[in-house]
Amino acid sequence: MSRLLEVRDLSVGIEKDEKLYRAVNNISFTIEEGEIVGLSGESGCGKSMTALSIPNLLPQAAKITGGEIIYNGVSLTSLSEKELNAIRGRDISVVFQETRQSLNPLMRSGRQITEMLELTGETDKEKNKIHVLETLSSLGFEDPHKIFDAYPHQLSGGMCQRVMTAIASISRPRLLLADEPSSSLDKESQERILSYLIKMNRDFNTAVLVISHDLSIIRRFASRFIVMYAGRIVEEGRTSALFSPLHPYTRALTGAIPAKDKRGKKLENIGGKVPSIQDSFSGCPFAPRCPKAQSICTETFPPVTEMDDKHVNGRVNCFFPHTGDGND
Repeated sequence: MSRLLEVRDLSVGIEKDEKLYRAVNNISFTIEEGEIVGLSGESGCGKSMTALSIPNLLPQAAKITGGEIIYNGVSLTSLSEKELNAIRGRDISVVFQETRQSLNPLMRSGRQITEMLELTGETDKEKNKIHVLETLSSLGFEDPHKIFDAYPHQLSGGMCQRVMTAIASISRPRLLLADEPSSSLDKESQERILSYLIKMNRDFNTAVLVISHDLSIIRRFASRFIVMYAGRIVEEGRTSALFSPLHPYTRALTGAIPAKDKRGKKLENIGGKVPSIQDSFSGCPFAPRCPKAQSICTETFPPVTEMDDKHVNGRVNCFFPHTGDGND
């Protein structure tokens, strides 16, 4: 696989009360062509801001304050709005978390999906409609014609999410950024949409960044995972090792997931809460909630530790990572 996306030392700031606060703090990661990568962490950790930074679709109060985003050899952070518009939708698409707010309330669903095809040069109306109906059917709609003619307000939140997925995927982009793509769906619809993303990845070699607070979904559908906390990446590795993680935060997240082998056992609870972007700290932001924290953890953010061959995880930012050797 060749490298499709490289994020280098990215920082994103949010302006509030005439001050600029960091929501994403000096993060770096890559995505290869045709790869599915999972990005996880609690709400407020900077996951959505990271994804929206890639095509520069940040909200008005936010802006990239440092770093570089390179897509297919091109620095996106140096492109004009016109140049970015030529890439958005065609090459890089987004399934937004707030799908109802992202859809045009005055336009029928089918028209909104078809519009994306037209932007890529597909002008055959009949052919486009067939393509859209097939996509809606693949996303689990039993009556795609009805959905095609419906306005967003006539659809449930889960239906709107699937329509948004159709809009983002219809042009077969090279990179799809899916922000909580299954969070408002029932179990059956969730399986349908995630299976659809996998099929898209397999059939068209589309790389997918799946953002989800549910680590069990990431473990099933992604080849690599990234965990963020308070705007920083704290761990990254292969999903085959996700349930034997290195960072105390990742271990706490996996310990809170219900599973058959935990039946009758108490699930782990992470005390405290994610710090606000207005909170200041010089050390590891997880230190106040971490059972392993020592004085050094409150003084400086731990550097990246590349693990040796006996660990299938890639890297971790922790002074005292779990190694499984009985000494932690």
